[in-house]
Amino acid sequence: MTAAQPRVMVVEDDDAIRTGLCDVLRFGGYIPLSCARGDTAAREILESTPDLVLLDVMLPGRSGFDILREVRAARPTLPVVMVTARGGEDDRVDGLERGADDYVVKPFSAREVLARVAAVLRRSAERPSDVAAVACGGATIDLARREARSRTTHVTLSEREAALIRTLASSAGRVISRDELLRTIWGVDPRGTDTRAVDMQVVRLRETLKSVGAESLIETVRGSGYRLCADAKVER
Repeated sequence: MTAAQPRVMVVEDDDAIRTGLCDVLRFGGYIPLSCARGDTAAREILESTPDLVLLDVMLPGRSGFDILREVRAARPTLPVVMVTARGGEDDRVDGLERGADDYVVKPFSAREVLARVAAVLRRSAERPSDVAAVACGGATIDLARREARSRTTHVTLSEREAALIRTLASSAGRVISRDELLRTIWGVDPRGTDTRAVDMQVVRLRETLKSVGAESLIETVRGSGYRLCADAKVER
């Protein structure tokens, strides 16, 4: 977290809850921004460039999951915490698999909201930085720039994609379990959580890396997890 006050966008149609969240954030040292409509939320989020979004799932005009998908496409590294009354495990897992960084269930306390916001911002700002780049198949993945490039093309990586590569590269040669990746990158306690968020992220990352010829960077070790391929070269 930087010295400047982080800006947090609250997307919530209930006036009382929205006002309460803004008051809590202001008390916690954040600058709150607010939006009450689902049909304009994505545009307002992208135009206001917040540091984090508290996003309700059930909104008039458009669901929070649809907004999350649009925002992720434009700003893949923006931290998003889903806020909802739907607290079942399936709903929480669905939110995580769709790319949410955390999930807060109504009713919640002010302490919980502030703790979760601080934790997500901290994870976003404090990714391991001991790996500078990874080379594979004629491509270079620059983790500082979050960019994968070959001689003919380049693609931008999301923060989570870069974090996944950095985590595997930091322990090159070691198989890292899905549970460890969930805990390290998603900040989720894997106990009692049945989710394919890690597998789906790996599939999307491989598709991204395919355009620069580095789709073999991550190997699947059946029944164990993932590791960096043996041919990859890690630069520190």
